[in-house]
Amino acid sequence: MTGLKRITIDPITRLEGHGKIEIFLDDRGNVKNAYFQVPELRGFEKFSEGRPVEELPRITPRICGVCPGAHHMASAKAVDAVYGVEPTPVARKLRELFYNAHYIHSHVAHFYALAAPDFVVGPDADPAERNILGLIAKVGLEAATEVIKHRSYAQRIQEIIGGKATHPVAALPGGMSRPITEEERAEIEKMAHSFVKFADLSLNLFKELVLGNKEYVDLIVGDIYADETHYMGLVNEYNQVDFYDGLIRVVDVNGHEIVKFAGKDYLDHIAEGVEEWSYLKFPYLKAKGWKGLVGGQDSGVYSVGPLARLNAADGMKTPKAQAAYERLFETLGGKPVHGRLAHHWARLVEIMQAAEESVELIQDPEITSTDTRQRLENTPDEGVGVVEAPRGTLFHHYFTDERGIVKKANLIVATVHNNAPICMSVKKAAQNLIQGGEPKEGLLNMVEMAFRAYDPCYGCATHSLPGEMPLEVVIRSWESGEIKDRLRRL
Repeated sequence: MTGLKRITIDPITRLEGHGKIEIFLDDRGNVKNAYFQVPELRGFEKFSEGRPVEELPRITPRICGVCPGAHHMASAKAVDAVYGVEPTPVARKLRELFYNAHYIHSHVAHFYALAAPDFVVGPDADPAERNILGLIAKVGLEAATEVIKHRSYAQRIQEIIGGKATHPVAALPGGMSRPITEEERAEIEKMAHSFVKFADLSLNLFKELVLGNKEYVDLIVGDIYADETHYMGLVNEYNQVDFYDGLIRVVDVNGHEIVKFAGKDYLDHIAEGVEEWSYLKFPYLKAKGWKGLVGGQDSGVYSVGPLARLNAADGMKTPKAQAAYERLFETLGGKPVHGRLAHHWARLVEIMQAAEESVELIQDPEITSTDTRQRLENTPDEGVGVVEAPRGTLFHHYFTDERGIVKKANLIVATVHNNAPICMSVKKAAQNLIQGGEPKEGLLNMVEMAFRAYDPCYGCATHSLPGEMPLEVVIRSWESGEIKDRLRRL
């Protein structure tokens, strides 16, 4: 890249975690290349080793304060598999009820706080206004109050069932630690019915404020944010979107099924590559092979997340969500949709399914049963747990000794699955938007919109251990801010 002009967006904004974008321009001011980089590392896989495996559903949620419910559920399912036990029927229903609340909490946070300012306030609006406060000014205090209220409802349900609102502790091998009472059931039922009304409100706001603006629709259906990849998501026996359980279905760039497999068999179908400029791995389909950061039918690159789930499925599990699903694809020209900004609409469709499922589950006569855990009788060994995290397919894979002590853990989180698509989307958006010189701030924000559509969570995603972290220390004058020295470890 010697001789090329470099534009750095650091830090990038409105995401979970930390990241930067490096854009290199040629001598005509056009984008030669763009890199999406994540300069942080967690390491939960490594320090899970040596722990009793039943502790991991309480440890791994600490990876992230935004998606702890997803790690709690994937970890619980993996521990079930390690012990060769299925949760009791009521325990499974409690887990699913908890998880639907987690979906609503997560999707509401991303759509309203992180994504909507670009569409409601405007992608090139003043950054001081292009935020949650600017959004409230546009949609009104009443609508904003509903957002805050229903996110708090979702947190309350997670607290009741999961033991804590943010870092749940209730899932145990073979079930859940406690049942819910009739009083708790009645409280949750009121909130669940309110979720359905809120999902309707959100879909109507999207129709009015986004679909009612031709400029925004053109961005969704246009080429700037479109990338042809394969798509992956969990489905039930009817190929409907399932958040908690099912088989993993992969469809190609034309929407045709490539494979459907159980989570425990993921290593037969997915491999992980590395690139020297990123701490994130690059998963790809083994049947297609790794051909680099390219899309198309012959590429091994696939996508996960809300839009990918809808593309990979044949429908939704609940009636209002199914109607919203059909409306999305009719409006955007049929399946599959490759425009990545459609992830935001897909999130609202999924909020509706989570809301309707919550009503069904809380009205189940068995939901207050006290039979919440199976006995453990098998010697622990190896297990895989998979769920659809709000951001996409999440794998937890544990290996233990005969005492249940973890020897090895492997996590593939949604943002890692989407690493290649995100890098491709950022580069394509930069090449389309930055031409002929120095871009304005609004265009740089539109480059950021490419990664923001995926709702990446980099606290979860960085797992590689290269041996030594690069480090740069910048020493500045306290008074003037002038750089006095740089110390680097590369």
